[in-house]
Amino acid sequence: MTEYRRTGDIGRTGDIGTSGVGMQSTKPESDEAHSAFTPPLGVPLPPPSSALEGSAFAPLASGIASGTTSGPITSPHPSPSQPFNNAFTPPEGIPLVRVGADAPWQDRMRAMVRTPVAERPAPELAGRTDSGGPPVPRILDLTLRIGELLLAGGEGAEDVEAAMFGVAHAYGLDRCEPTVTFTLLSISHQPSLIDDPVTASRTVRRRGTDYTRLAAVFRLIDHITAHEATLEEAYRSLAEIRRNRHPYPGWLLTAAAGVLAGAASMLVGGNSAVFIVAALGAMLGDRLAWLCAGRGLPEFYQFVAAAMPAAAMGVLMTLYGSHLPGGSHVQSSAVITGGLYALIPGSALVAGVQDGLTGFYITASARLLEGVYLVVGIVVGVTMVLYFGVSVGARLNPEQTLQAYHNPLVQLIAAMLVTLAFAVLLQCQRSVLAVVALNGGIAWVTYDVLHFNAHISPIAATSIAAGLVGLFGQLLSRYRSASALPYVTAAIGPLLPGSATYFGLLAFTQGRQDAGLASLGRAAALALAVAVGVNLGSEIARLTIRSPGGGPARRRAAKRTRGF
Repeated sequence: MTEYRRTGDIGRTGDIGTSGVGMQSTKPESDEAHSAFTPPLGVPLPPPSSALEGSAFAPLASGIASGTTSGPITSPHPSPSQPFNNAFTPPEGIPLVRVGADAPWQDRMRAMVRTPVAERPAPELAGRTDSGGPPVPRILDLTLRIGELLLAGGEGAEDVEAAMFGVAHAYGLDRCEPTVTFTLLSISHQPSLIDDPVTASRTVRRRGTDYTRLAAVFRLIDHITAHEATLEEAYRSLAEIRRNRHPYPGWLLTAAAGVLAGAASMLVGGNSAVFIVAALGAMLGDRLAWLCAGRGLPEFYQFVAAAMPAAAMGVLMTLYGSHLPGGSHVQSSAVITGGLYALIPGSALVAGVQDGLTGFYITASARLLEGVYLVVGIVVGVTMVLYFGVSVGARLNPEQTLQAYHNPLVQLIAAMLVTLAFAVLLQCQRSVLAVVALNGGIAWVTYDVLHFNAHISPIAATSIAAGLVGLFGQLLSRYRSASALPYVTAAIGPLLPGSATYFGLLAFTQGRQDAGLASLGRAAALALAVAVGVNLGSEIARLTIRSPGGGPARRRAAKRTRGF
């Protein structure tokens, strides 16, 4: 047993630098005689202070405070049979975080993740029959596998962290800290302050867009957080989710890419001939991209290959389109623009901006850099074909960018077709296709009214329309207890800046760098308006939803700094 000894008693004399009357200038018995906590001679010792409630510096026992060591020393930590009091609680207390079971698990877990680990409430678990405690390694492994599927499917970093914490929290691991980056997931669990933490990590090496699988993962998380699935049942369900095939065959995906390009060409003024030609170019590009993927080429070269057939079709329509029925009114720009709509990485852009706005800057930078690489691949593929077309005498008309096409009924139908085709390409469930198409139609009607009737700038109109997409998508996802991505990503398809991107590339190929930079800057502004609008609409939806805790004041922000 450790022996405690008080130093600097008044009855002991010591050297204080000079000798005086009645004082001996002798050396102390040991170096401990002049501790930093020894009061000067002649000053009485302060009375022993009582233990402050919640203080980590409370005396260990009354015997220690009085300087005696005759009795046993009691530990300041409570025994397992006693209720645990947090030793780090400040005297004034901390705000109580109430996590109601009636709130959706997304809101409950997001509130928990944004709360420091010492202030989180204990998990509300059903009664367990085992006495050995939760199997920590298996729970952490299951949590990482679920997080891997969500991150590979395109979910935002904050939503992935909330899902991982929800799974770990449901199985009894309350002191957990999940961390999500673009390619690495890790989670750490520390049972108590005196135990070593257990950390596990998992790398995301393959990404694939399958929103049907994403919806199945969300249903599994909902069952886990509701304590309706044991650990073995969760593993079994996760294995079934990973083994399930995509809901749509490859030929249907290729046809959907063609329908998307053809409908997008009608948004900018194309007719039936343009629809067919744009669809053929997009389907050829899709098959060529699949061929490159089968050969193991990186995604950058897949986008280069996928962008070339659409641009080649536009050049061919410029050279020989007059021989087709109604070819005198064929717009080659509409053909190329329709092909670009099927390639612009809108989901990566939205996810990157969302991660940046919620404080996950590393993941946001990686997602945006991925989007930049893919856009550069599109630029390379289209530019090479356009250079070839200009060199062989194809007269591509850049003045078509000034001709605003406005046909509300045709454009509304085309926008809903674009959204529907996007939903099929993203492997959405068949039950949500109609709702997603309706959301895309509402977005286009909003943009059309604001831009053409209210004469608002296209950037502002795009941002507002995208905000409605995010708002309705978030509300629909909460109503169905599913991810918001199937309702949002496809619905922003008609708002993507396909024509601005094409005319910027065309200006570069014709040597007009100023016009090209202006057009590409406009395309970047429209893309950012889409991403920011979607995120703002989602946040507005969360403001209208009752947060766990009973009021908006209990919902913590993702970043609680003041900007300095």
